[in-house]
Formats: sequence, C-alpha cells, structure tokens
Amino acid sequence: MSYASKISNDVCDDVAGFRLVHVDSTWSRQPEDCKCAEGRVSDAKIYESSTEDGVTWTVVSPIVFTYRVIQSDRLLDPSNDTLMFGHISDPMEIQAIKNNGKVMKRFIVIDQTVHDLYGSQVAAYFEARGVTYKILHLPTTEENKSMALVTSILEEVHKFGIGRRTEPIIAIGGGVCLDIAGLAASLYRRRTPYIRVPTTLLAYIDASVGAKTGVNFANCKNKLGSYIPPVATFLDRTFLCTLPRRHISNGMAEMLKNEGRHLLDSRFQPRINENVHMDAASVSTRLAIETMLEELAPNLWEDDLDRLVDFGHIISPELEMKVLPALLHGEAVNIDMAFMVYVAHERGFLTEEEKRRIIVCMQSLELPVWHSDCTLDLVQKSLTDRLKHSGGLLRMPLPTALGRARIFNDIEDSIVCRAFKRWCKEHCETAMKPQSHNGKA
Repeated sequence: MSYASKISNDVCDDVAGFRLVHVDSTWSRQPEDCKCAEGRVSDAKIYESSTEDGVTWTVVSPIVFTYRVIQSDRLLDPSNDTLMFGHISDPMEIQAIKNNGKVMKRFIVIDQTVHDLYGSQVAAYFEARGVTYKILHLPTTEENKSMALVTSILEEVHKFGIGRRTEPIIAIGGGVCLDIAGLAASLYRRRTPYIRVPTTLLAYIDASVGAKTGVNFANCKNKLGSYIPPVATFLDRTFLCTLPRRHISNGMAEMLKNEGRHLLDSRFQPRINENVHMDAASVSTRLAIETMLEELAPNLWEDDLDRLVDFGHIISPELEMKVLPALLHGEAVNIDMAFMVYVAHERGFLTEEEKRRIIVCMQSLELPVWHSDCTLDLVQKSLTDRLKHSGGLLRMPLPTALGRARIFNDIEDSIVCRAFKRWCKEHCETAMKPQSHNGKA
C-alpha cells in the first residue's frame, strides 16, 4: 500500500501526493504522477490531506548518512593521507583540495592520557602537512562525561573557527572522548562533520563504528545524546600497544572469543612474520566490526527496539553508574551478560555445559562475572526501566545456543529470581575483583 493510500484510508477524506523538483534555485512541488523531466527531483514527498476540520501536510523526507570505517596502519605517519582525506571518497575532490592552495584547519579533541602518549606525534603530523590546528586535551572519563565538557569543547571550536562542511572535528581517544566530541560536533551549527580515531579496544570495535553520541545526565548513563554518525572512523591497532592489560580485557567483553587469551596477551598485535591482515587479531576485529555494522546499518536510529546488540546492556548501565568508577564499561557489560547466561540456562535455552563454557571463556579473559552491587533489586529496577523505555516490552536478548541468540518478551520474574539465586551461589565467593588501575589510552 502506498503512503498516500494509507493516509487516505486511515486519516482523511482527500489526499494528494507531491514530489519536489529543483529548478532555477527553487524547490517546488509537482503532482506525484507528473512525468516532467526538467530539474532535479528529491526523494522527499509531501502529502496533502483534507478533512472537514482543515488541511494537513505530511512530509516524508528520507535522511541518508554515508560514513566510512577505514582500517589504516601508521595513521600518524605524515606520509599517510588517511587522517587528512580518508573521509572523502572522491579522488578528484581530494586532488582539488590539495591543488587549491588554501591552508587547511583541523580541530582535534584528544583524551588527556592519549595526549601524553601520542600528542607530539599528532602535532608533528599536522605540522608536516602545513595544517593550522588546535589540539584540545581533556580528561575524558566516565565521571566527567557531562554537558559541561561538551560546552568547553564548543567554546574552543567557536574561538578557533572551522569550515562548516569542509573541516571536520577529529576526536582521538576512548569511547568517552568519542561520545563527547561527537555530541559537540552534532550541536555546533546543528551538525558539523567529525572523525573518530579510537585508541581503546572497546572503542575500536564498538563505540567508533556506530552513530550514537552522548553524555551522562541525572546520574543516568548516556541520558543526553544524538544519532549523528561521524563522516569517518579511522582504525589503527598500533594504539592498543600502550593500552593497559585491564583495558584490553575490558574491550574483549564486546567480542568474547574462546581463543582470546592470546589476543589479550599480545594486545592485538600480530606475531613476528605473521600476515598483518590475516593474523588472529585482524580477523577477529574485522569480524566484530562487520557484525556490528550489519546490526547497526539497517537500524541506525534504533527505530526497531528489538536489538541483539543490547545483550549485556540491560542491567549494566545501572550497575556501572552505581559503582562508578570501580567498573569499566566492558566489565559491567560482562557482568550483565554473565547473569543473562544464567537466565537463559534457567529458561532452558542453554545446557549446563554451554553455560559453563561461556563463563569459563569470560574468566579466561580476566573479566568479572559477578559483583556484589548487582543486587536483585538493581536487576528488577533495570528490567522495569527496560519495559518503560522499550514500548512496554522487555525485548531481552538471550543466547539460545553457542553463537546464537533471540529476543524474548516472556521471561517471568520467577525465572529471573531463580537465575539470580544460582548466579550468586556459584560466584559470590569467587568473583573476580578488578584491580585498580589509573592508566588508559
């Protein structure tokens, strides 16, 4: 059924559809069935309907975002064009920019710890390219992930001055840095292009490849934000070399692998003489990114609330904010996943052996599978909030076998309570407690 027919049947007595045509700098509407060839035709449509109460105009305006995710070695090597031009797909456009002689500008937001490690290389890159640049280094931690930090970025961007469409903001850091800088870019002049350069494993395979930006608000995780993807994400695994072991483990919560211990030990770097594109780290990160993009691309604005990628993200936001900064994001997600494995087992979806294998895999990656602050009250509150914000349905992703999962809306409270009791019985005395660590990259 056409949109016009739907309107006619459901809403009004009379409906007319129009397409939009651009001629002589002006958009004007034409009847939808008009075959006039002159001018540029938009994908947008306007439907006009009339009732005895008045006239209604319904605008259908498709919004398309195109963004690139590029794996590139030696990203900070001045001879590598990616950081300057990787967001542009047209070679002729790149050549035109290089030839026009105009001095380019770049505003860079970088995490403070990352700046300590790589700031001099970032500066050297832009100096070698003859770019006018500003590096703003900030302590982008979960504790200060707020609108205040977003505002501080916007004030500096405004003072520096950048082209609205041709000079993207560059964010270099972990997921918090990318979220904050992305939100600032989405707000500045209503949408300024930005580029993500993740330096943590978690950001590399998760936060950097999607569309979401955000900050914490009212003690709730990512309560404020937008769905504005970057124009590009540039991935360079060499940043992971300086990442503390705990942060490698933290990222692996989003890509559990049975053979992950080697990846943890090697910090996702290839072995000597190993094919740099066929090594275990390359293959596993590529698979993680591809499956994430497959889930996100058709549902970038989360119009469909049934999302398998929400596995691990039902009770973890409440837990993470409650114990901040004791747990890293991936650790909270893993505790959530571990509990949901017990729910799946209690529901009959997983065998005892499958449950055991998943938990052992988590523990082998040095991830926590239980936490004393993850109480039954917290779990039940999180599930209640889930119902409230998910259209009245639980939409709980659960594993149904190793490597398989489905969305469920019929998980009874008695099952949750039994799973919680068994989960606590098996892990409360042997729960892994993450060691405090101040460093991150």
